[in-house]
Amino acid sequence: MQKVSQLPYQRVSMEAFAQEIQGIITQVKEASSAQAVMAARDQCNQLVIRWQTAEALSYMRYSINTADPFYLAEKDYYDEVGPQAQNYLLEYTKAMLATPFRQELEESGAIIPLVFRSFEVELKSISPEIIEDMVEENRVVSQYSQLMAGMEFEFRGEKLPRPMLMKYAKSPDRATRKEAYEVLGRTLQAHSDQLDGLFDQLVHIRDRMAKKMGYQNFVELGYYRMGRLCYGPEEVKQFRENVRRDIVPLVAKLRTEVGERLGVDTLRLYDYDLIFPQGDPVPQGGKEAIFAAAQAMYHDMSQETGEFIDFMLETEAFDVESRKNKWGGGYCTSFPAYHQPFILANFNGTAGDVDVVTHEAGHAFADYKTAENPYVVELGIGGMETAETHSMSMEFFAWPYMEHFFGDDAQRYRYMHLLDALSFLPYGTIVDDFQRQVYENPDWTPEERKAAWRALEADFRPHITFDGIPYLEEGTRWQYQMHIYETPFYYIDYCLAQTAALQFLLESQKDYDDAFRRYVHFLSQGGEKVFTDLLQEAGLRSPFQEGALRQVAQESETLLRKLQSDIEKKA
Repeated sequence: MQKVSQLPYQRVSMEAFAQEIQGIITQVKEASSAQAVMAARDQCNQLVIRWQTAEALSYMRYSINTADPFYLAEKDYYDEVGPQAQNYLLEYTKAMLATPFRQELEESGAIIPLVFRSFEVELKSISPEIIEDMVEENRVVSQYSQLMAGMEFEFRGEKLPRPMLMKYAKSPDRATRKEAYEVLGRTLQAHSDQLDGLFDQLVHIRDRMAKKMGYQNFVELGYYRMGRLCYGPEEVKQFRENVRRDIVPLVAKLRTEVGERLGVDTLRLYDYDLIFPQGDPVPQGGKEAIFAAAQAMYHDMSQETGEFIDFMLETEAFDVESRKNKWGGGYCTSFPAYHQPFILANFNGTAGDVDVVTHEAGHAFADYKTAENPYVVELGIGGMETAETHSMSMEFFAWPYMEHFFGDDAQRYRYMHLLDALSFLPYGTIVDDFQRQVYENPDWTPEERKAAWRALEADFRPHITFDGIPYLEEGTRWQYQMHIYETPFYYIDYCLAQTAALQFLLESQKDYDDAFRRYVHFLSQGGEKVFTDLLQEAGLRSPFQEGALRQVAQESETLLRKLQSDIEKKA
């Protein structure tokens, strides 16, 4: 069993890739039987696995040290040639869709119809005429990522990466929280020309690509790029309305109560990260204690989760220390040739550290469970809303074990976790609708974009104010929400997944074992069923139904009140 650090990396040359994929395309076109098409498909899948593994390894090693010249060059290489590879795969997709053996392949069960549906969406997401634009998009995204990874925030004599600065945003001392956000705002302001300029470039590059492909704007192309198979902008519009009607008033009420307990008259942005006046619960012990508790938890949860966490720890598949030049976010990826998931995070001593071994491990468990699924290359572990359901639900299935991480503070953690989950829905909806507005109005000035953000904040989070925080009060909170620059239209997937995860939580309160069984079944199918079908099979409501969040809001508030009562009795 190799450790992640020992996995061999070898660049896949564009020349070798092109030669092999062209041969595969010819095989598909000239196939004389369904079996011949299947043989070509298997060869293509193996090629894609080699490509994805090399690309993921190069990105992972770049992200753990963005100043590493070798892996920076390798990441830049894949950014540059990746669109060419996608274009070759597009030709393969066209050949597969055109094969006269498609009906036989579907009816015999050799290839499920969903694979061909995904191919049809793929055709709508890329075209040879936008390859140069895709290369340019990757280049600008990389500039933004490096800017954010290298940005240092000077706080009380220390130069901190942003994840470490945000630790102080949870301080019980309001002056400390305010100072942390002031440092955040002033530092971002010092880079405002770059942040505005890079985003403006990305908006116009993406708009140009969409128009070259015959779309009115990037919104439609953005949805196709996300590979969505069971919903579109109209369904998301209904979801946003569900959030506005049933979640926004509840969150406003709950957060106003938190503000009263904190003793603040006006809830400001720098109050939003804190839930309890005495300070929010933090993990007992550092990295080693967290991983020991996680290992015990997953062993108790089920045999397969126990085997999974042992594998992750034995292969050293975590990088969680925050340091200069390390990418500032968190993610789970996998190296398919090795059936190896990997998790990157930035521990900072807050409860978010525990979320890494629940949320990101939920992603990794899905990778682990689906690694040998027959359609994993074409369909992965599902759309991103499905993938995020895997991770967000695992956070809630970890609830019975929180004493191992937080001791006597476990109930306070559960209250904070659930309130944060509900509070996230309005914020995530803001991010999504902001992107819709921006790409429907690509020629907006930076000032107009900031005004749109302020208006959305007033609509979806009317209970907080940004006033008095340098730069951020102008409507720039979105500039360090890296998804907006890097992966447009991804963010709503978190919100859709959160509604599913909340339902799994509420079901687990009634019958944990049954809810967990349904969750593992949901997760194990990967992308072989669409999100809405998976929800129905699991006995959960689709977030796109009118009024879908009403019961979630009511039952979540009841649970929060119970947790609050338990905490008060204990005090």
